[in-house]
Amino acid sequence: MEGKTSITVELDAARQKALLALFAGGNWRHRQVPYAQDSIEGNGFNATLYREKKGVAKLCIQGRNAEEFMLYQVEPNVTMQAAFGYEDVLDPKATAPHIGTDESGKGDYFGPLVTCAAYVDEELAPKMREAGARDCKTMTDAQVLACGAALRRLLGAGRYAAVRIPPATYNRLYMRTRNVNRLLAWAHARCIEDMLAKIPDCPRAVADQFGASPAVIKRALMERGRRIVLEQRHKAESDLAVAAASVIARELFLRAMGDMAKDLSLRVDERVPKGSSDPKVREIAGRGVRAHGPEFLVSHCKCHFQTTDRVLAACGLSRSDMPPEGRVVSAVKNGEYGHGSSNRRAD
Repeated sequence: MEGKTSITVELDAARQKALLALFAGGNWRHRQVPYAQDSIEGNGFNATLYREKKGVAKLCIQGRNAEEFMLYQVEPNVTMQAAFGYEDVLDPKATAPHIGTDESGKGDYFGPLVTCAAYVDEELAPKMREAGARDCKTMTDAQVLACGAALRRLLGAGRYAAVRIPPATYNRLYMRTRNVNRLLAWAHARCIEDMLAKIPDCPRAVADQFGASPAVIKRALMERGRRIVLEQRHKAESDLAVAAASVIARELFLRAMGDMAKDLSLRVDERVPKGSSDPKVREIAGRGVRAHGPEFLVSHCKCHFQTTDRVLAACGLSRSDMPPEGRVVSAVKNGEYGHGSSNRRAD
């Protein structure tokens, strides 16, 4: 069988130092990669060490010889352990039957919020890895679109579920909840419930932890979901089912953004911008408001973002010109379910 062509591992500070020494001492070509500490290109592979976050940095290795570089360079010189290829032996729980959930679009001003659940077991795990399942944040948009479609074909309708919340619905829900984490909890819980309707004997679910309380999804589960063992943890994308869910959720989000681009009649050289800080976000949103009125933001954007105030101000308008669901900016404390308000903004 052909070796893996894409590998991602996390390195602590000491192992990052060892890897950078390996990069510096080898006969490789160094590359410039955004947000990277260093990146090299060798025979049939490239390897990139990204910037450290909270003491950990991601090493991404890609190419036909990625596995060879991992086995013969990274493991003996950096990680000092022969674990690659033995993940399932070292951690049998990783491929035991369970559901993983993740979301996409939470930090994007334009477009929907998409949440996905994916199922994994011992039989599916190697096929999912072969399809390229990993944390979608380490992938390009093109890789996400290809891998997401491949994973959906592999899993079929019975082993994944997705909840898409388009902007108009998102804004109505946010007006009621006034809290992003509560909305997310509902979406994750809905995906878990949908999966349990298809695979009722699944014993466990894994999700990324968001909000102050790890019980935030558990509270949103209904009768069927409350019987499952729910694990919430930080950096849950290291779990194969969560990684697959992250890719499918991002794929569906990107496809929705492509459909929105057609709806907005953008120029050939334009796309609907992702995130919320890119000036292009405000530019395209402002064009929409000038052409269609402030209601445009309700049907295309997540209106509680501060970006809304800047777009409206540039158009000579304010929140008071918006429909009710576009005026909401307050949020209860993260992880809580009350209906109070505070001065904190959700973005």
